[in-house]
Amino acid sequence: MRRSHTTRALPAPATGKPRDWETIRSLIPYIWAYRGRVLFALACLIAAKLANVGVPLVFKDIVDAFTAEQAALAAPLALLAAYGLLRFSMSLFTELRELLFARVTQQAVRNIALQVFRHLHALSLRFHLERQTGGLTRDIERGTRSIGTLISYTIYSILPTFVEVGLVIGILASRYEASFAWITVGALVLYITFTVLVTNWRTHLRREVNEIDSAANSRAIDSLLNYETVKYFNNEDYEARRYDEQMQKWAAAQVKSQFSLSLLNVGQAGIIAVTVTLIMWRAATGVANGSMTVGDIVLVNGLLIQLYIPLNWLGVLYREIRQALTDIERMFALKAEHREIADAPDAIPLPAGPCAVRFEHVGFSYEAKRQILFDVDFAIPAGGTVAVVGHSGSGKSTLSRLLFRFYDVQSGAVKVSGTDIRQLTQASLRAAIGIVPQDTVLFNDTILYNIQYGRPDASPADVIAAAQAAHIHDFVESLPEQYETRVGERGLKLSGGEKQRVAIARALLKNPPILIFDEATSALDSKSEKAIQAELERIAVGRTTLVIAHRLSTVMNADEILVLDQGRIVERGTHRSLLERGSAYAQMWALQQQEEAEQLSGQGTA
Repeated sequence: MRRSHTTRALPAPATGKPRDWETIRSLIPYIWAYRGRVLFALACLIAAKLANVGVPLVFKDIVDAFTAEQAALAAPLALLAAYGLLRFSMSLFTELRELLFARVTQQAVRNIALQVFRHLHALSLRFHLERQTGGLTRDIERGTRSIGTLISYTIYSILPTFVEVGLVIGILASRYEASFAWITVGALVLYITFTVLVTNWRTHLRREVNEIDSAANSRAIDSLLNYETVKYFNNEDYEARRYDEQMQKWAAAQVKSQFSLSLLNVGQAGIIAVTVTLIMWRAATGVANGSMTVGDIVLVNGLLIQLYIPLNWLGVLYREIRQALTDIERMFALKAEHREIADAPDAIPLPAGPCAVRFEHVGFSYEAKRQILFDVDFAIPAGGTVAVVGHSGSGKSTLSRLLFRFYDVQSGAVKVSGTDIRQLTQASLRAAIGIVPQDTVLFNDTILYNIQYGRPDASPADVIAAAQAAHIHDFVESLPEQYETRVGERGLKLSGGEKQRVAIARALLKNPPILIFDEATSALDSKSEKAIQAELERIAVGRTTLVIAHRLSTVMNADEILVLDQGRIVERGTHRSLLERGSAYAQMWALQQQEEAEQLSGQGTA
């Protein structure tokens, strides 16, 4: 059994516009699926911006009407009504846009998050053994949140910002001197250039913050998941120091990021301040020489306000979009992670009924430099029981992983009912196999949920029957909340034996034609082991059963026993024939009998 001591780190996403556009293009199909809503929302958006720009135009006419020497009351009243209507229209169309596009954004986020979640479950066991859970979940959390940000900002704000800026420049150019438009265009180009350059410089700082944040979160979760181990070795301070090392790096990176943000904000504010001053100076000059009215200076001021708001938001939007793209790239890197194990294009479902299992000259290695299994060849007839015994590290548990097709063999084949499992659909193969693993990990939910997980549509009566067969029903009934008792993170509220019984009940509830017992009674005391061993033998009748065991007393009744040593089958036969041979199995049996006798002697002395 392979033990991985490394953690998987996703590669840093590539930088540059081509990757950004690739990310944006990948989002378009999710949005275009709701094209009717999108187009209607865009129409509302443009209408809102037209109304927004129309407000200062009407306000100019109101001011000029009231400052005229012979102002008629009817004209200002009509203009005031138009002014109010434009204000209301602006809010109305904005809210309609938000209402229409809310479903588009949330459904896009939901669909992408679901695809990533499904893809992660489809990845190989190798990926999940090497990954860091904390960093992975933080990447998904940031990525899904940033998708909503990116979609909202690009559709809601980037387009209307440029529409509004174009309208303002058009009004200034058509109504006043060319200098008004040229000052505005020059300031706009300078503002955008400055924003893009500084924000691109900030991007690597943001990535650094994200990397350190993910590392700190991974370290914290890993430490908390191993709470008992930390306590066993009195290493609370050590864990706190390791976590604080990451947090110190994170704090320093955040300060750098904030400094660059402040520099960007000050620069943007300076450009806008100079632009406003220059245009207002030109407008004041026009009023002084009579070429412009008071209403014109009010209009110019109103347009500058209209221009200032989107310009200010343009900087914010670009920063947020760059940040969102950085976060999304990491999540999309997960989505692009290669599926090591995939169904063949012509894969077929496993036929229902009894199943025979055959390991046909199997050779396998987790890593090229270290082979685990060598020419392993054996068969389990339908309804038969084969046990595999051997020392730790001999490759016993690897057999169950290969049968589940968590990995593919490098040579030979694993066959079920005569068909290479690489030609079967993974769903049908795994549906036919039930396992009681050596290390039982439970969901942080109720006992009922954890047993029912073997067959989610099972009735409570079926769950109770499975619990009774696993000899855990009486224990559950003795608890205050009975089957609604929560088992805690990874089942820590239950003892090792209780967790093992839950796992046995879960496998029984699945009712598969193939059973795997991987050290199924290893966490039980001798009395419980004998009771459950008899139950396991009873439920194994008529099922194809692979028993992986360390205690030889649990495999005495197997049809055939294989002795595995360093990945090779060195002996095979029944319990009696192997004892008569007096070789490796007999030596293991004698050693275990001696250990049990010493334990009983020690208990008697105590």
